[in-house]
Amino acid sequence: MIVRKDAGGGLTLIRQTDHSQFVGQLAAHWGNDQFAPLRPYESVVRAATFHDYGYMQWEPDLPFDAEHGVPYEFRRSPTTQRTLDAYKWVTEWLGGIDPYSGLLVSMHRTGLWRNRYDTIDHPGGMSRQLSPEVASFAEFLEERQKAQQPAFDQQELWTNYHLLQLWDLLGLYFGCQEPYDEYMEPVPLDYQGRRTRITLNPAGPHQVAVDPYPFDARPLRLQIACKRVADRYESESAFRKAFAQAPLELLEYELV
Repeated sequence: MIVRKDAGGGLTLIRQTDHSQFVGQLAAHWGNDQFAPLRPYESVVRAATFHDYGYMQWEPDLPFDAEHGVPYEFRRSPTTQRTLDAYKWVTEWLGGIDPYSGLLVSMHRTGLWRNRYDTIDHPGGMSRQLSPEVASFAEFLEERQKAQQPAFDQQELWTNYHLLQLWDLLGLYFGCQEPYDEYMEPVPLDYQGRRTRITLNPAGPHQVAVDPYPFDARPLRLQIACKRVADRYESESAFRKAFAQAPLELLEYELV
């Protein structure tokens, strides 16, 4: 769950699965005369769209942070065996539909514990001290990845992994707060190793200028589903009722 504090009080809550759908929109429109179109397009977009669907295993029963009176924000949510089982499930579920997509999602998950495999210089990653259980699980997934990766072109696969990290960070840029001046680097320009930096600058209400512009539609209009609730609840049951009753809303942005 993305827990976003609003300037006027209250919280905007974004499910990880809705963040995942937003990231899929970014991937679906990637590529133009400056940025190489995706290949294989459908598999990469599928991985982006469903990369966080492991959260579907516990989003209907969100863990509640009783100390702060709100659900756990995704970076603070405890990692339990249920969490690891969900991460394993999504790689197998998606891999059963499309092995390439499943492999990318598995690499994304372990990469979050490995500083995104050093593909992104900025924004910086979070330092993570892994528990023995998480470290063992990461090694288990990585061993499976090593067995799966030789079936695919390695330069292409790792470029697509790199792009998935970029889109995930863009999803967090729009989801975790209102847009602000930022940049991201390096960003793949093609599958031959060329890289660039992109800048993000607010250009008006709900509008962000991206330079150089990597998408196939100009402007590109995007939406993130969310719910708005109060900033604190006295009990877990009170929060769950408020969240269930809150109307679904859309955060809408235009990229120019």
